[in-house]
Amino acid sequence: MTARPLPTAAVGDAAADEADLERRFGGLRRLYGDEGYRVLRAARVAVVGVGGVGSWAAEALARSGVAELTLIDLDHVSESNIHRQVQAVGATVGQAKVLALQARLADIHPGCAVHAVEEFVDATNWPQLLPRPVDAVVDACDQIGAKLALATWARHSGVPFVTVGAAGGKTLAQAVAVDDLAHATHDPLLASLRQKLRRAGAPRGGVPLGVRCVYSKETVHRPEGACDVDGSLNCAGYGSTVTVTATFGLVAAGEAMRQLLAAVPALRQRWL
Repeated sequence: MTARPLPTAAVGDAAADEADLERRFGGLRRLYGDEGYRVLRAARVAVVGVGGVGSWAAEALARSGVAELTLIDLDHVSESNIHRQVQAVGATVGQAKVLALQARLADIHPGCAVHAVEEFVDATNWPQLLPRPVDAVVDACDQIGAKLALATWARHSGVPFVTVGAAGGKTLAQAVAVDDLAHATHDPLLASLRQKLRRAGAPRGGVPLGVRCVYSKETVHRPEGACDVDGSLNCAGYGSTVTVTATFGLVAAGEAMRQLLAAVPALRQRWL
């Protein structure tokens, strides 16, 4: 299927000039130093899936001053999204998720070029969906085929990458962790991804796979009553709470930023 990149957010030079971006993002310079600040302000990041996890990751990246974001998702905002997705409010119900989030991010970071792509990722269209090259990718989608395509590409391309496990059925934000995919636990979605990568030739026996992932060490809470659940990020079966989905997204954004900083020789020791 052909990608349909939509217009970038209307954040022209005038809007960027009017905003005091140094004042807006100066706290990042004080935290990361001049070189780290430069890296983040120049970064181009794609977020695949902008639901209860990815929307928060995208907002965190925008608030961290990145130069460019590509948002990829084919879904539309529904009322059932309002309790956990940052762009989901009454006024945006029915809108494409990428467009609703694009508009929100334009007000947060006027200098950020935000590309909205209404599409689902699969093995036949990645990375061709990307309208421009990126420096890092956050995978917050819920389809195992898409996750496999993204992780396989990342392992071969070397582009900084973080994949996210299942947030549904979890209540403890403090149980969220980051590790190599080889060591993730309590997550059937990531276990399936790990198995498929190994079948395709990735190392076995606990050897790191070179794929960083965000997951929860908490045992999943099955919903009360009769309900279909599939172990994915899809929260239609399992219940979900924004305190966990947002934590997943913020941690994923932080991991992507850490990898971007660690890729710079002068910063590597601090951010590895």
